Amino acid sequence: MESNQYITYFGSYSDKQSPGVHVYRFDEQSGELSYIDQVAGMLNPTFMTISQDKGLLYTYTQADEGQDSGAILTFRIDAETGKLALAGQQPSLDKSATHINLDGSESFAMTVSYSEGTINLFPVLENGEVGALADKVRHEGASVVAKRQDSAHPHSIYTDPSDQFVIVPDLGMDKVMVYRLDRANGKFEPHDEVKLAPGAGPRHFAFQPDRKHAYVINELDSTMTVFAFDEQAGKLEAVQTISTLPEDFDGTSSCAEVQVSPDGSYLYGSNRGHDSIVVYAIDSASGKLTLVQHMSTGGSHPRHFSLTPSGQYLLAANKDSDSVHVFKVDRDSGKLAPTGHSVTLPQPTCVRFYKL
Repeated sequence: MESNQYITYFGSYSDKQSPGVHVYRFDEQSGELSYIDQVAGMLNPTFMTISQDKGLLYTYTQADEGQDSGAILTFRIDAETGKLALAGQQPSLDKSATHINLDGSESFAMTVSYSEGTINLFPVLENGEVGALADKVRHEGASVVAKRQDSAHPHSIYTDPSDQFVIVPDLGMDKVMVYRLDRANGKFEPHDEVKLAPGAGPRHFAFQPDRKHAYVINELDSTMTVFAFDEQAGKLEAVQTISTLPEDFDGTSSCAEVQVSPDGSYLYGSNRGHDSIVVYAIDSASGKLTLVQHMSTGGSHPRHFSLTPSGQYLLAANKDSDSVHVFKVDRDSGKLAPTGHSVTLPQPTCVRFYKL
């Protein structure tokens, strides 16, 4: 197949009787999406992660009413068609996973439960399936925003580029927590924490390819915080916080996803309410940000978006308008331009690519 062909997977809110993961082909030459398949049998598989080397997709199903545990699901990707086949499932031992990721070596799967305030570690077995829970840590804390910050709410989980440390933005505590990953014993070791402004609500996180800077998008106060990162020490230091919204915007909005362009030159974040992608230029020396653009996502409530691995396109998932819109990226300026291509599917919440 052509090298510019990707399989694109969309996670969504769904009941078990409805399709939860939607499979499309994305042609990077034309910018068009074409339907392939859909998979049902999962409750709210709102986030996914992919092993490109192993040809596997990982997601979860939340617990049904009356059940104590959801499950982590492993799907095998058909290398010719991109279709998914269930390869295994492992009880998650929480009711509602919110985010799932792999460490850099793909030796562990990690999840967070926003509602239960926990982070969870699972070994990845030799066949790529997920093994039994190895460690669970419950966050304890709160901050200033009523209801949203009455307790801890970890929202996402990542390893750093050196694959030594685990980064967990906790919206409820206004903290970014740092753990050392104890691989031998399968444990999260508390290492450090960074306190953000009261009411910020850190949600998702991204590292710069230079390994010296990182970014957290703050859901509640619609800001982006820039960190200097000491890879040897596993320490984050905040160096800038900047609004994600236009100066004249006076409506209600909150943030969701953040990603860095593959070449490290630009940063992208999503605004829900303003319904836009904010684009910043990244200063290569300091990591600090300068506003470039606000681009409408063509729909409502862009919960997630993804840049293609080449950085040539951005696909924005508008949950509340049941749509995904395709944007072309100007590699010189970082700016987005609508392609006119879009697809309609129910409540999309995650965009992931598998390169054929």
